[in-house]
Formats: sequence, structure tokens, C-alpha cells
Amino acid sequence: MLQLILTIIIYLIIVIPVGVYLYHVAAGKRTLADPVFNRIDGAIYKISGINPNQGMNWKKYALCLLGTNAIMILIGYIILRIQSIGLFNPNGIGAMEETLSFNTIISFMTNTNLQHYSGESGLSYLSQMLVITFMMFVSASTGYAACIAFIRGLAGKTKDNVGNFFVDLVRVTTRVLLPFSIVGGLLLVWQGVPQNLTGNLVVDTIEGTKQAIAMGPVAALEIIKHLGTNGGGFIGANSTTPIENPTIISDLIELYSMMLLPGACVITFGKMVRDRKKAMAESSEVKVDLRKSLTARIYGREGRSIFLAMGIIFLIGLSLCFWSESQGNPALADAGLSQSMGSMEGKEVRFGIAQSAMFTTTTTSFTTGTVNNMHDTLTPLGGMVPLLHMMLNVVFGGKGVGLMNMIMYAILAVFICGLMIGRTPEYLGKKIEGREMKLTALCIIIHPFLILAFSALAVGTAAGQEGITNPGFHGLSQVLYEYASSAANNGSGFEGLADNTYFWNITAGLAMFFGRYLSIVIQLAIAGSLMKKRFVNESVGTLHTDTFSFAVILVFVVYIFAALTFFPALALGPIAEHLTLWA
Repeated sequence: MLQLILTIIIYLIIVIPVGVYLYHVAAGKRTLADPVFNRIDGAIYKISGINPNQGMNWKKYALCLLGTNAIMILIGYIILRIQSIGLFNPNGIGAMEETLSFNTIISFMTNTNLQHYSGESGLSYLSQMLVITFMMFVSASTGYAACIAFIRGLAGKTKDNVGNFFVDLVRVTTRVLLPFSIVGGLLLVWQGVPQNLTGNLVVDTIEGTKQAIAMGPVAALEIIKHLGTNGGGFIGANSTTPIENPTIISDLIELYSMMLLPGACVITFGKMVRDRKKAMAESSEVKVDLRKSLTARIYGREGRSIFLAMGIIFLIGLSLCFWSESQGNPALADAGLSQSMGSMEGKEVRFGIAQSAMFTTTTTSFTTGTVNNMHDTLTPLGGMVPLLHMMLNVVFGGKGVGLMNMIMYAILAVFICGLMIGRTPEYLGKKIEGREMKLTALCIIIHPFLILAFSALAVGTAAGQEGITNPGFHGLSQVLYEYASSAANNGSGFEGLADNTYFWNITAGLAMFFGRYLSIVIQLAIAGSLMKKRFVNESVGTLHTDTFSFAVILVFVVYIFAALTFFPALALGPIAEHLTLWA
């Protein structure tokens, strides 16, 4: 328990300077590295024909995002289909099958990184670098760019300018992802993660047999998979293997890498909203409360309540996962195996229960999808935590979209509270009216619809049932996990599922595609609608959204919505399995 507390405390300390830096990048403010990055960005703008001073409305921003992603999907698909060529292919990997190529390219372009293949045997080094690693950068920067535009819309400094997508894409990549990846990658190499272009090593084992040890540009992929909340492993077993994650230090590097930027986005949101309030106070446009506390100075007042709500849900999930795994497995105890260390099935001894529970909760809360233990072997309630957090998709989340999703719930919360007192709801000084609520409701309902509809299709068709390897309750949990992971753009899985088939490749690919792009477009539309509204003065009936009480309200709204949509499915899956196991 102590190591979990220390891990969280260290995170809360290091996320603050990263959040301040990301805020400066997002707001176009000066940083110490500007003399270098301005030249790099300027060269990219000149070569690409980008006018950095040209703003976009939300529609143009969304179209540029979708168009850029579509072109990269096409190019990446072609590379996967022709990867059998000899270029950077020392292991002689063949071309990837059509539906698997479709699933893979959608997976990595949507920042999901769900893998229906094993990286060491399914991809050439060319594909690992030009498709997988490249997509990990651009898909992450696409999500962060959308988040920055969304925040600009909520801050509402202009009536019809959320920024320039191409500028945001470049700035996030060059000023955040690349420099952080270089530093983090070198730290991983220091800990023993390979970074080379040699073929696999074949060694003689002590049993007298041959074993192939995977080589390749592992460290470069490993750091961006966590920093960009991607999750796809160079090797099929992901970060459970010593090749990707050799030590407890490398484990912590990977853990903090996936936590930093999603948390920093919340700080960026708080500070950008604070800037808008300062400008309003100076212009005397409306009356604004600018009282500050220490936490308000760090997170911004609005960011503080969002960060707190996310943190509460995260800690509840972490506590349940850690407790459940610590109880052990009664079936193994009945077989005479000691469970004093907890349920160690599928876990690495070098990490143990505590860090396995921490990694499991983090990777599904921050929608990364990387694993340092096999989630399919978690206890039923321990496995329900990552499943539930992907269903919620608001617990920090990844690549900026977690914040955007939580703002949807914040709008829903102020609407519900407004109904209670018969007052038009307000959020960030803007009236929430019919258009915004319709879009918010649509955005929120898309996620459970994708999960439950595709799950029903899988258990109701022969093609779907062929992939279910575990009968009964756990088989349903496998199906729910697959589509929750796909719709939440997470990428982890209950690996007992036989998912490399036409049915699973296509349906999971569709869930990933719609789960990513429908939400982003709707959220940008909401931001575009709000930024055109006039600010209103606070009154006695105004619900303050920057308080501890609002954070608690937000947590309850999230959990109530989850209970109404997902509880029946969870009751038939992990909850029923838990009751059966402990009966």
C-alpha cells in the first residue's frame, strides 16, 4: 500500500510542471525552448505550405483532422499489405492479411493500438517504424490538438476561431511528444530495452533447445506507446516481457509516461479558462470571481474540480483492484496453493500485486492499453475495474479526449442541477441550451451503444461465438472487454479471445473508428456552439463548477450513468463470476 501512495504522490508532483509547459504550448506562450522549436516549426510550415496565422472554425478544424487522418490510414494500409518486401525485414515477415490490415491501421490511427497479432512475428521493422511508431506520434498529437481546440472553444476568446489544426499538430509533436520521447527512450535503453535493427537472436537454452529472442527498435516504440497513451506492444506479450519492461525502474518510467500528458491537459484547461476570466475582469465585461488558493493557482479553479473528480474515480478503482487481487483466488487455495501473496497468476514477480494493480488501473483509466500483467487472469472484480473504467472513458483518459469526455458529463451535471431549481444551466459563464444538450446527450450515448450493440452481435452470431474461448460468465466478460477497449480507444484485451478472424477484425475496427471520430466531431461542434454565446453574469442561482461539491456531484453523475447503462452487462459478466467463484 505504501508504494502505491508514494507512486501517486510523485505523480502529483511531476504533473504540475508538465501541465504548465503544455499550457504554454497550447496557449502560444513563450518557453525557454522556443529559439530552437520556432526554427523547426517554421521549416515544417514552409515545406507544408501552412499559414500559422490562419485560424479555423470548428467545422474546418474537424474536416482537416479527418482528412489528414484518412490519408495516413490509406498510406499505412498499403505499407502493411506490402511489408514482405526486403526493406528492413531481416526476419522475413510476410504481408498482413486484408481484414487484419484494416483492423491494425484503424487501431493505430485512432490511438487504440488493439493488436490481433503478435508484433514480433506479424510486423517487419519497416511496418514497426513507418506505420506503428509513426502512427503513435500522429494519432496522439491529433487527439491533443483536438483537445486544445476544444478548450479554446470553451474559453471563448473569439467567436469563430478554435485555432489551426496543422499548427497544433506540429507544435504538439515537435515541442511535446518528440523531446519527451527522446529523453524517455534513452532512459529505457539505460534500463536494458533494446534499440537496434538486427534480426532476432537465436540462443541455446539450459534445456538444450533453441529460443528466439526478439530484437529491433523496441525502445523508440516503447516510450511513445506510453507517452502518447497508445499501448500497442512491439512484442505480443507487451510490457509484461523483460524485453519491453525489464526492471521496476522501467516500469515506473512507463507508468508515469502514460499518466503525465492526460493529467497535464486538465491543468492546461484550468489555466486557459483562468486566462479568459482575467481578460473579462480587466475589460469589465462581466463580474468575475478571481480569488485564488494554492490549488487554484496550480490547476486553475475549473481544472481543479475536474482533476479532483477524475482522481476520486481513479482511487476508487485502484483500491478495488488492489484489494481484489490481494485476496487471492479461492479455487487455487482449494487446490492447496498458498494465496498469501495474493493472486499472482499472470503477474510478474518483479512487479507484484501492488504495481500490477496500479499499472492495470492506470492503463485503462488513461486509455493506454499497455499491460505489465495479463488482464485475462485478473480476479473477477479486479478485471471489472479496467473494464468499468474503459466503459466510463472519463478517468483522465488519453490523448486529451478523456478531458473532453468529462466535460460532457460536467455539462450534463449542470443541466441536471439546473432542472432541480428550474433555472437555465450555465457552464463557464455560458448558457447551456437545447442544441448543446442534444449534442452532449448524443456524444455520451454513442460510447455505450457501440460497446453493447457490438457485444450483442458477437454473442448472438455464430461468427462471434467462435472467438469466445471461455464458456459462461468469463466468456461474456471477454466480449465486453474487447468492445469496451475498442470504443474507448484503449487497446488492451482479455487475451483468451480468439479475435484474429474476419468478424472480430471488422467489428472491432468499426467500433474503434466510430468511437474515435464521432465523439471528437460532436465535441468540437459543442465547443463551436458555446464560443458564439455571450457571457452572462453570475447570480445567486448560479451553480459554481469550481468547488469540491461540484466534483462530488460530477462523480455521482458519472457513476449513475454507468449503472444505468452497463450494470446489467456487468452483472452477467464479472459480478456473476465473482459470486460463483466465492460461493
